[in-house]
Amino acid sequence: MSTEIGRLVIIGGAEDKEGDKQILARVIALSGADRARIAVITTASSITAEMEAIYTRAFLDLGAASIIPLHIDDRADANNPDHVEAISNATGVFMTGGSQARLAHILGGSEVAKAMHRSRRDRGTCIAGTSAGASAISEHMVRDGDQDILPRKDMTNLIPGLGLLKRVLIDQHFTQRQRLARLVAAVAENPFVLGIGIDENTALVVDADTTLEVIGAGTVNIVDGRSMDSNITSIRPGTLLTLNNINLHILAAGARFHVESRTVRPSVPQPVPVGSPFPG
Repeated sequence: MSTEIGRLVIIGGAEDKEGDKQILARVIALSGADRARIAVITTASSITAEMEAIYTRAFLDLGAASIIPLHIDDRADANNPDHVEAISNATGVFMTGGSQARLAHILGGSEVAKAMHRSRRDRGTCIAGTSAGASAISEHMVRDGDQDILPRKDMTNLIPGLGLLKRVLIDQHFTQRQRLARLVAAVAENPFVLGIGIDENTALVVDADTTLEVIGAGTVNIVDGRSMDSNITSIRPGTLLTLNNINLHILAAGARFHVESRTVRPSVPQPVPVGSPFPG
């Protein structure tokens, strides 16, 4: 394994599992290609056997060497030395979708969570998650929230994530579930975090420098509230927010963004789709 810190792959949910599997293929590539040993954590899901079967088939089809299913259903499981060893032996860790609150309750501060941090830092293990598993990668995550399309005070409840990416808040199924209002509202209440909303079948690949690269079919919305003014301290819960000076970035495949400096970086050239009238 590489001694360079492992990449993060943060997926907005509903990623392609039947076609070319572009996003899951990147997980395999970053986990050692044909030497990839992927630990699949189904903790967030209520249909663990189905999730295990879906991702086992997808990752093996992409050439992974082996799949290590981890059904971690309570705190005892999350502190089980056998599960810690499985994480330590994996070259990639993948967290499925489901319930963010369940992931936080079971994995937060556990020996398995600590093993994920160590493996990424010391062995270059790739850590990936989709939907709820994506939200859990960040330092803070949305436990639940209103689905209103207008930003209001107290729309969301935040809980600690696993802290693999600091000072960010990740939301998923973003455009499909019209979650811009709740992300903006969350950033208004917590302007020290960078709000990141990821569309379905879209992902961010995060390197050691905290540069984010967008891959997949949709976009990533990034909300920077450092310069934002709002009426949040003078209104009652549920009241519409007035927000000024929000810095919003909407990034498509190939775009890159640096978390620490909060700046867009030069894009990664993307292949021209087959049949495009605009060859490169």
